[in-house]
Amino acid sequence: MELLSIDLFGKPLRLEGTMAGWQQLYWDHQVVSERAASPIDENDIQHIFELQTNEGSVEVALALKLNWQPFELSYVVEANGQRLAEGERNLQDLASETPQEIIPEKQRFSVIGLGSLAFKLLKSAKVIKVVFAGASIAAYSWLFSFQFALALIGCLVFHEYGHILAMKHFGMKTKGIYLIPFVGGLALGDAKINTRWQDVVIAIMGPSFGLILSLISLVIYGFTGEKMFAGLAAFNALLNLFNLLPILPLDGGHILKSISFSIDSGIGILLCTLAAAGGVYLSYTFGLALLGFMLIIGSLEILAEWRTRHQSRLYPLDGYGQLFSLAWYLIVLGGLVSVLWYVAGTGDEVLGLPLKVLQN
Repeated sequence: MELLSIDLFGKPLRLEGTMAGWQQLYWDHQVVSERAASPIDENDIQHIFELQTNEGSVEVALALKLNWQPFELSYVVEANGQRLAEGERNLQDLASETPQEIIPEKQRFSVIGLGSLAFKLLKSAKVIKVVFAGASIAAYSWLFSFQFALALIGCLVFHEYGHILAMKHFGMKTKGIYLIPFVGGLALGDAKINTRWQDVVIAIMGPSFGLILSLISLVIYGFTGEKMFAGLAAFNALLNLFNLLPILPLDGGHILKSISFSIDSGIGILLCTLAAAGGVYLSYTFGLALLGFMLIIGSLEILAEWRTRHQSRLYPLDGYGQLFSLAWYLIVLGGLVSVLWYVAGTGDEVLGLPLKVLQN
């Protein structure tokens, strides 16, 4: 996680670290100091390194006082014995900021080529979104009907917008929403996260927005009596319930991962693996090819977490955060199930189909 980012001689001085004690200090894109993981918990840490500036060689010292629970960081930066900067950071600072990507410096010819390619991709991003959206409408119209395709696209966009709004809340740059035929929607961000809390909020906001859409549809149904809105509420609820399955890379899987890994990395790996095994059973039993495809992606995510289990880069949830996240998850889950029960209670056989699908 990014612990500190300040300006030093016109370039960013960034400190990344883990709770295991590993730290790496960058000046611009160059590693200037590194500290190995240690079983000994040290509060007073010092990085001493030399920089080549326009004014010549400068010896820099970064002194840290670091406390993890609760997170508190104070720092002092000195150059050739002269104090240049000092300050403090707390958990709110850590959770409200997104770390900057470390982009290695390239040779001149590579920079020009990659920059040109990136510019072209940026220009074509909107075109790609339009093409994917059109392909999604065509695909779902072919499977169902044009009206149903539009309703499905609306549900997907509303859900993904919840993720986008959460990313923006944390100051993250976003690339927008992409609709992928036969798969669903994808909200893309352009920054890393620092804490498990950020992961929970970004994940749960999609289903939360889905619940809001279902409730709005029910209100419209109550005023107009149009069964189409009741059907939209039920189908959207079923769609978001699927997303809340505690299986990676679904939203529910990210919530499970954040809560369980905050307790212990071993517990996190065990629970995520058991959830994946349950997903394999569901996929095989009910012939859910899409879920099977997602499980492959989720397995890679579990493997990545296992490899970094001793040096997690994300600040964990505290006990209150774990309980709050679980309560939020259960409230959204209960709300979506309640929508299905209510619609099924109208007595219409067609409107009761989503609940039957859930029961089966």
